[in-house]
Amino acid sequence: MIENLRIRIVLSVLCLIGGLAYLVPNFVDFSDDDWWMTKDKIVYGLDIQGGLHLVLGVDIDGVLRERTDRQATAILAELANEGVQIESAQRAEESLDKITLTLKSASQEAEVEAYLGRFYSGVLQSLGVEGEKMTLRFLDAAIEQYRRQVVDQAIEVIRNRIDEFGVSEPNIASQGSNRILVQLPGIQDSARAKDLINRTARLDFRLVKQDADLGQLQTWIQESEAAGKYRLGASGELDEEGVTGLAYSDYVVRLNKDLEGKLPEGHSVVFQKAEGAQTLEAGKFPYVVRKTGLTGDMLEDANVGRDPQKGYIVSFRFNVDGRRRFAEITGDNAPGVLAIVLDEVVKSAPSFREKIDSEGAQIELGRANPEQTYNEAQLIATTLRAGALPAKLEQLEERTVGPTLGADSIAAGKMAGLVGLVLVLVFMLFWYKTLGVVANLALMMNMVLILALLSSLGATLTLPGVAGIILTIGMAVDANVIIFERIREELRKGAGLKSAVKDGFGHAFSAVFDANITTALVCIVLMYFGTGPIRGFAVTLLCGIATSMFTAIFVSRTIIEVMMNKFGLKTLAMK
Repeated sequence: MIENLRIRIVLSVLCLIGGLAYLVPNFVDFSDDDWWMTKDKIVYGLDIQGGLHLVLGVDIDGVLRERTDRQATAILAELANEGVQIESAQRAEESLDKITLTLKSASQEAEVEAYLGRFYSGVLQSLGVEGEKMTLRFLDAAIEQYRRQVVDQAIEVIRNRIDEFGVSEPNIASQGSNRILVQLPGIQDSARAKDLINRTARLDFRLVKQDADLGQLQTWIQESEAAGKYRLGASGELDEEGVTGLAYSDYVVRLNKDLEGKLPEGHSVVFQKAEGAQTLEAGKFPYVVRKTGLTGDMLEDANVGRDPQKGYIVSFRFNVDGRRRFAEITGDNAPGVLAIVLDEVVKSAPSFREKIDSEGAQIELGRANPEQTYNEAQLIATTLRAGALPAKLEQLEERTVGPTLGADSIAAGKMAGLVGLVLVLVFMLFWYKTLGVVANLALMMNMVLILALLSSLGATLTLPGVAGIILTIGMAVDANVIIFERIREELRKGAGLKSAVKDGFGHAFSAVFDANITTALVCIVLMYFGTGPIRGFAVTLLCGIATSMFTAIFVSRTIIEVMMNKFGLKTLAMK
């Protein structure tokens, strides 16, 4: 019994120390050279610190028209390769998803349908033939999947550009079937943000210089930054040493100009965001590359697949010019590495072993860590599609939220939380006396652990999130009230203090657990289906449930048993 108590004391103290350690970065600014176990802190959302709120409409219909036009051209060429010579193939007038084939004879209908069955069984269907006109239509499932892909690729392009601002917690999410919500907390230069977001995506394939000395390259980069007094960061921001921050696009241009004469002719430096880094500023990995002339507008499509032997693969298809150029590049430079570069940021750098002369190609990602590999495959495919078929974005709504409103709101939230906390503390002391002290100590530790957990997650705290924390203050003592009332009941029956405490915690556990698990399930539903503020509320409330269960059941019992075993507590005074 005593040994178990010591273990609980150690665990409680360790949790408290760990929670305080995670809270420190919220109050102390650490430089990159300062050591601390973590530098993560709670990020304030748009409604607290101000920023830019945009709702963008995605021109999905325009992309569908372009895709149907491309598909018609591709089918004409593919049928010719199969020995089926038809007159023409083009998108049907006033249609987004229909292709009209002009046949030379009615007998070609069977050949075309056989071809569709082999290569487009889940994509296209025939609507029949009238005279010499054969109409094809994209299946509804294929259209719906493609609509989602268009929105996903637009989100990826936007997210890639937002890195220029160094926003650690932008909220970029789909809204309905053809809209994108963009929230950028702390952004002041809204005009530049909108200009970057609406700029056409630039994707190309560049050969990586594999024998580049990365150590020497890093030294050159550091020397260039020191000599020019610039760094990658928020545009125009000056640090204490007078070093100017440059947005990524400006930074790359400036750096490559400074490295002229050091890099091989025709080569330049671009960067990939390091694994685990939230922004390019936080972690960038350099590549020395040269352009190949193979660009995103030569791509037709890209998709993720799974091969039983190779694992996840990304399949992509070029048009005629792209296929010819891709064959030349891989043939002249095999074996080599070809970087996929979107807006001067390396998204992936797959290798090739030999000449690839085919309409399509594959990037093999292997079988290790299926979830991570699948996410990487989705990112590569989305990046390729973003360069292949960039969708136009229309600004539907814009709101610039001032930080003053956020400051007033957070001040009111803090006051509400403080008043609620004081009332709960006073009530517990008045009603439960000694046990009230225990509940209050557990509640204070609960608040520390909630904020520490949010800090460790790098969570974005919004006003609904603040409401979730305030609600947790009231809910946190719920479990203590149930347990304490059960202890009171056992004492009235004549049980001894130790027996009453043991039975009180043991018998009340199921009620406490059931009450919290149902609330947690609701929070999970809100996180899954909700967006923005709703998810913020759910995250903070879920963190509060987890920490309050720990403090109310584990920590409270530990404190009471310490008081009984170490300080000889014999009776409990209660109202």
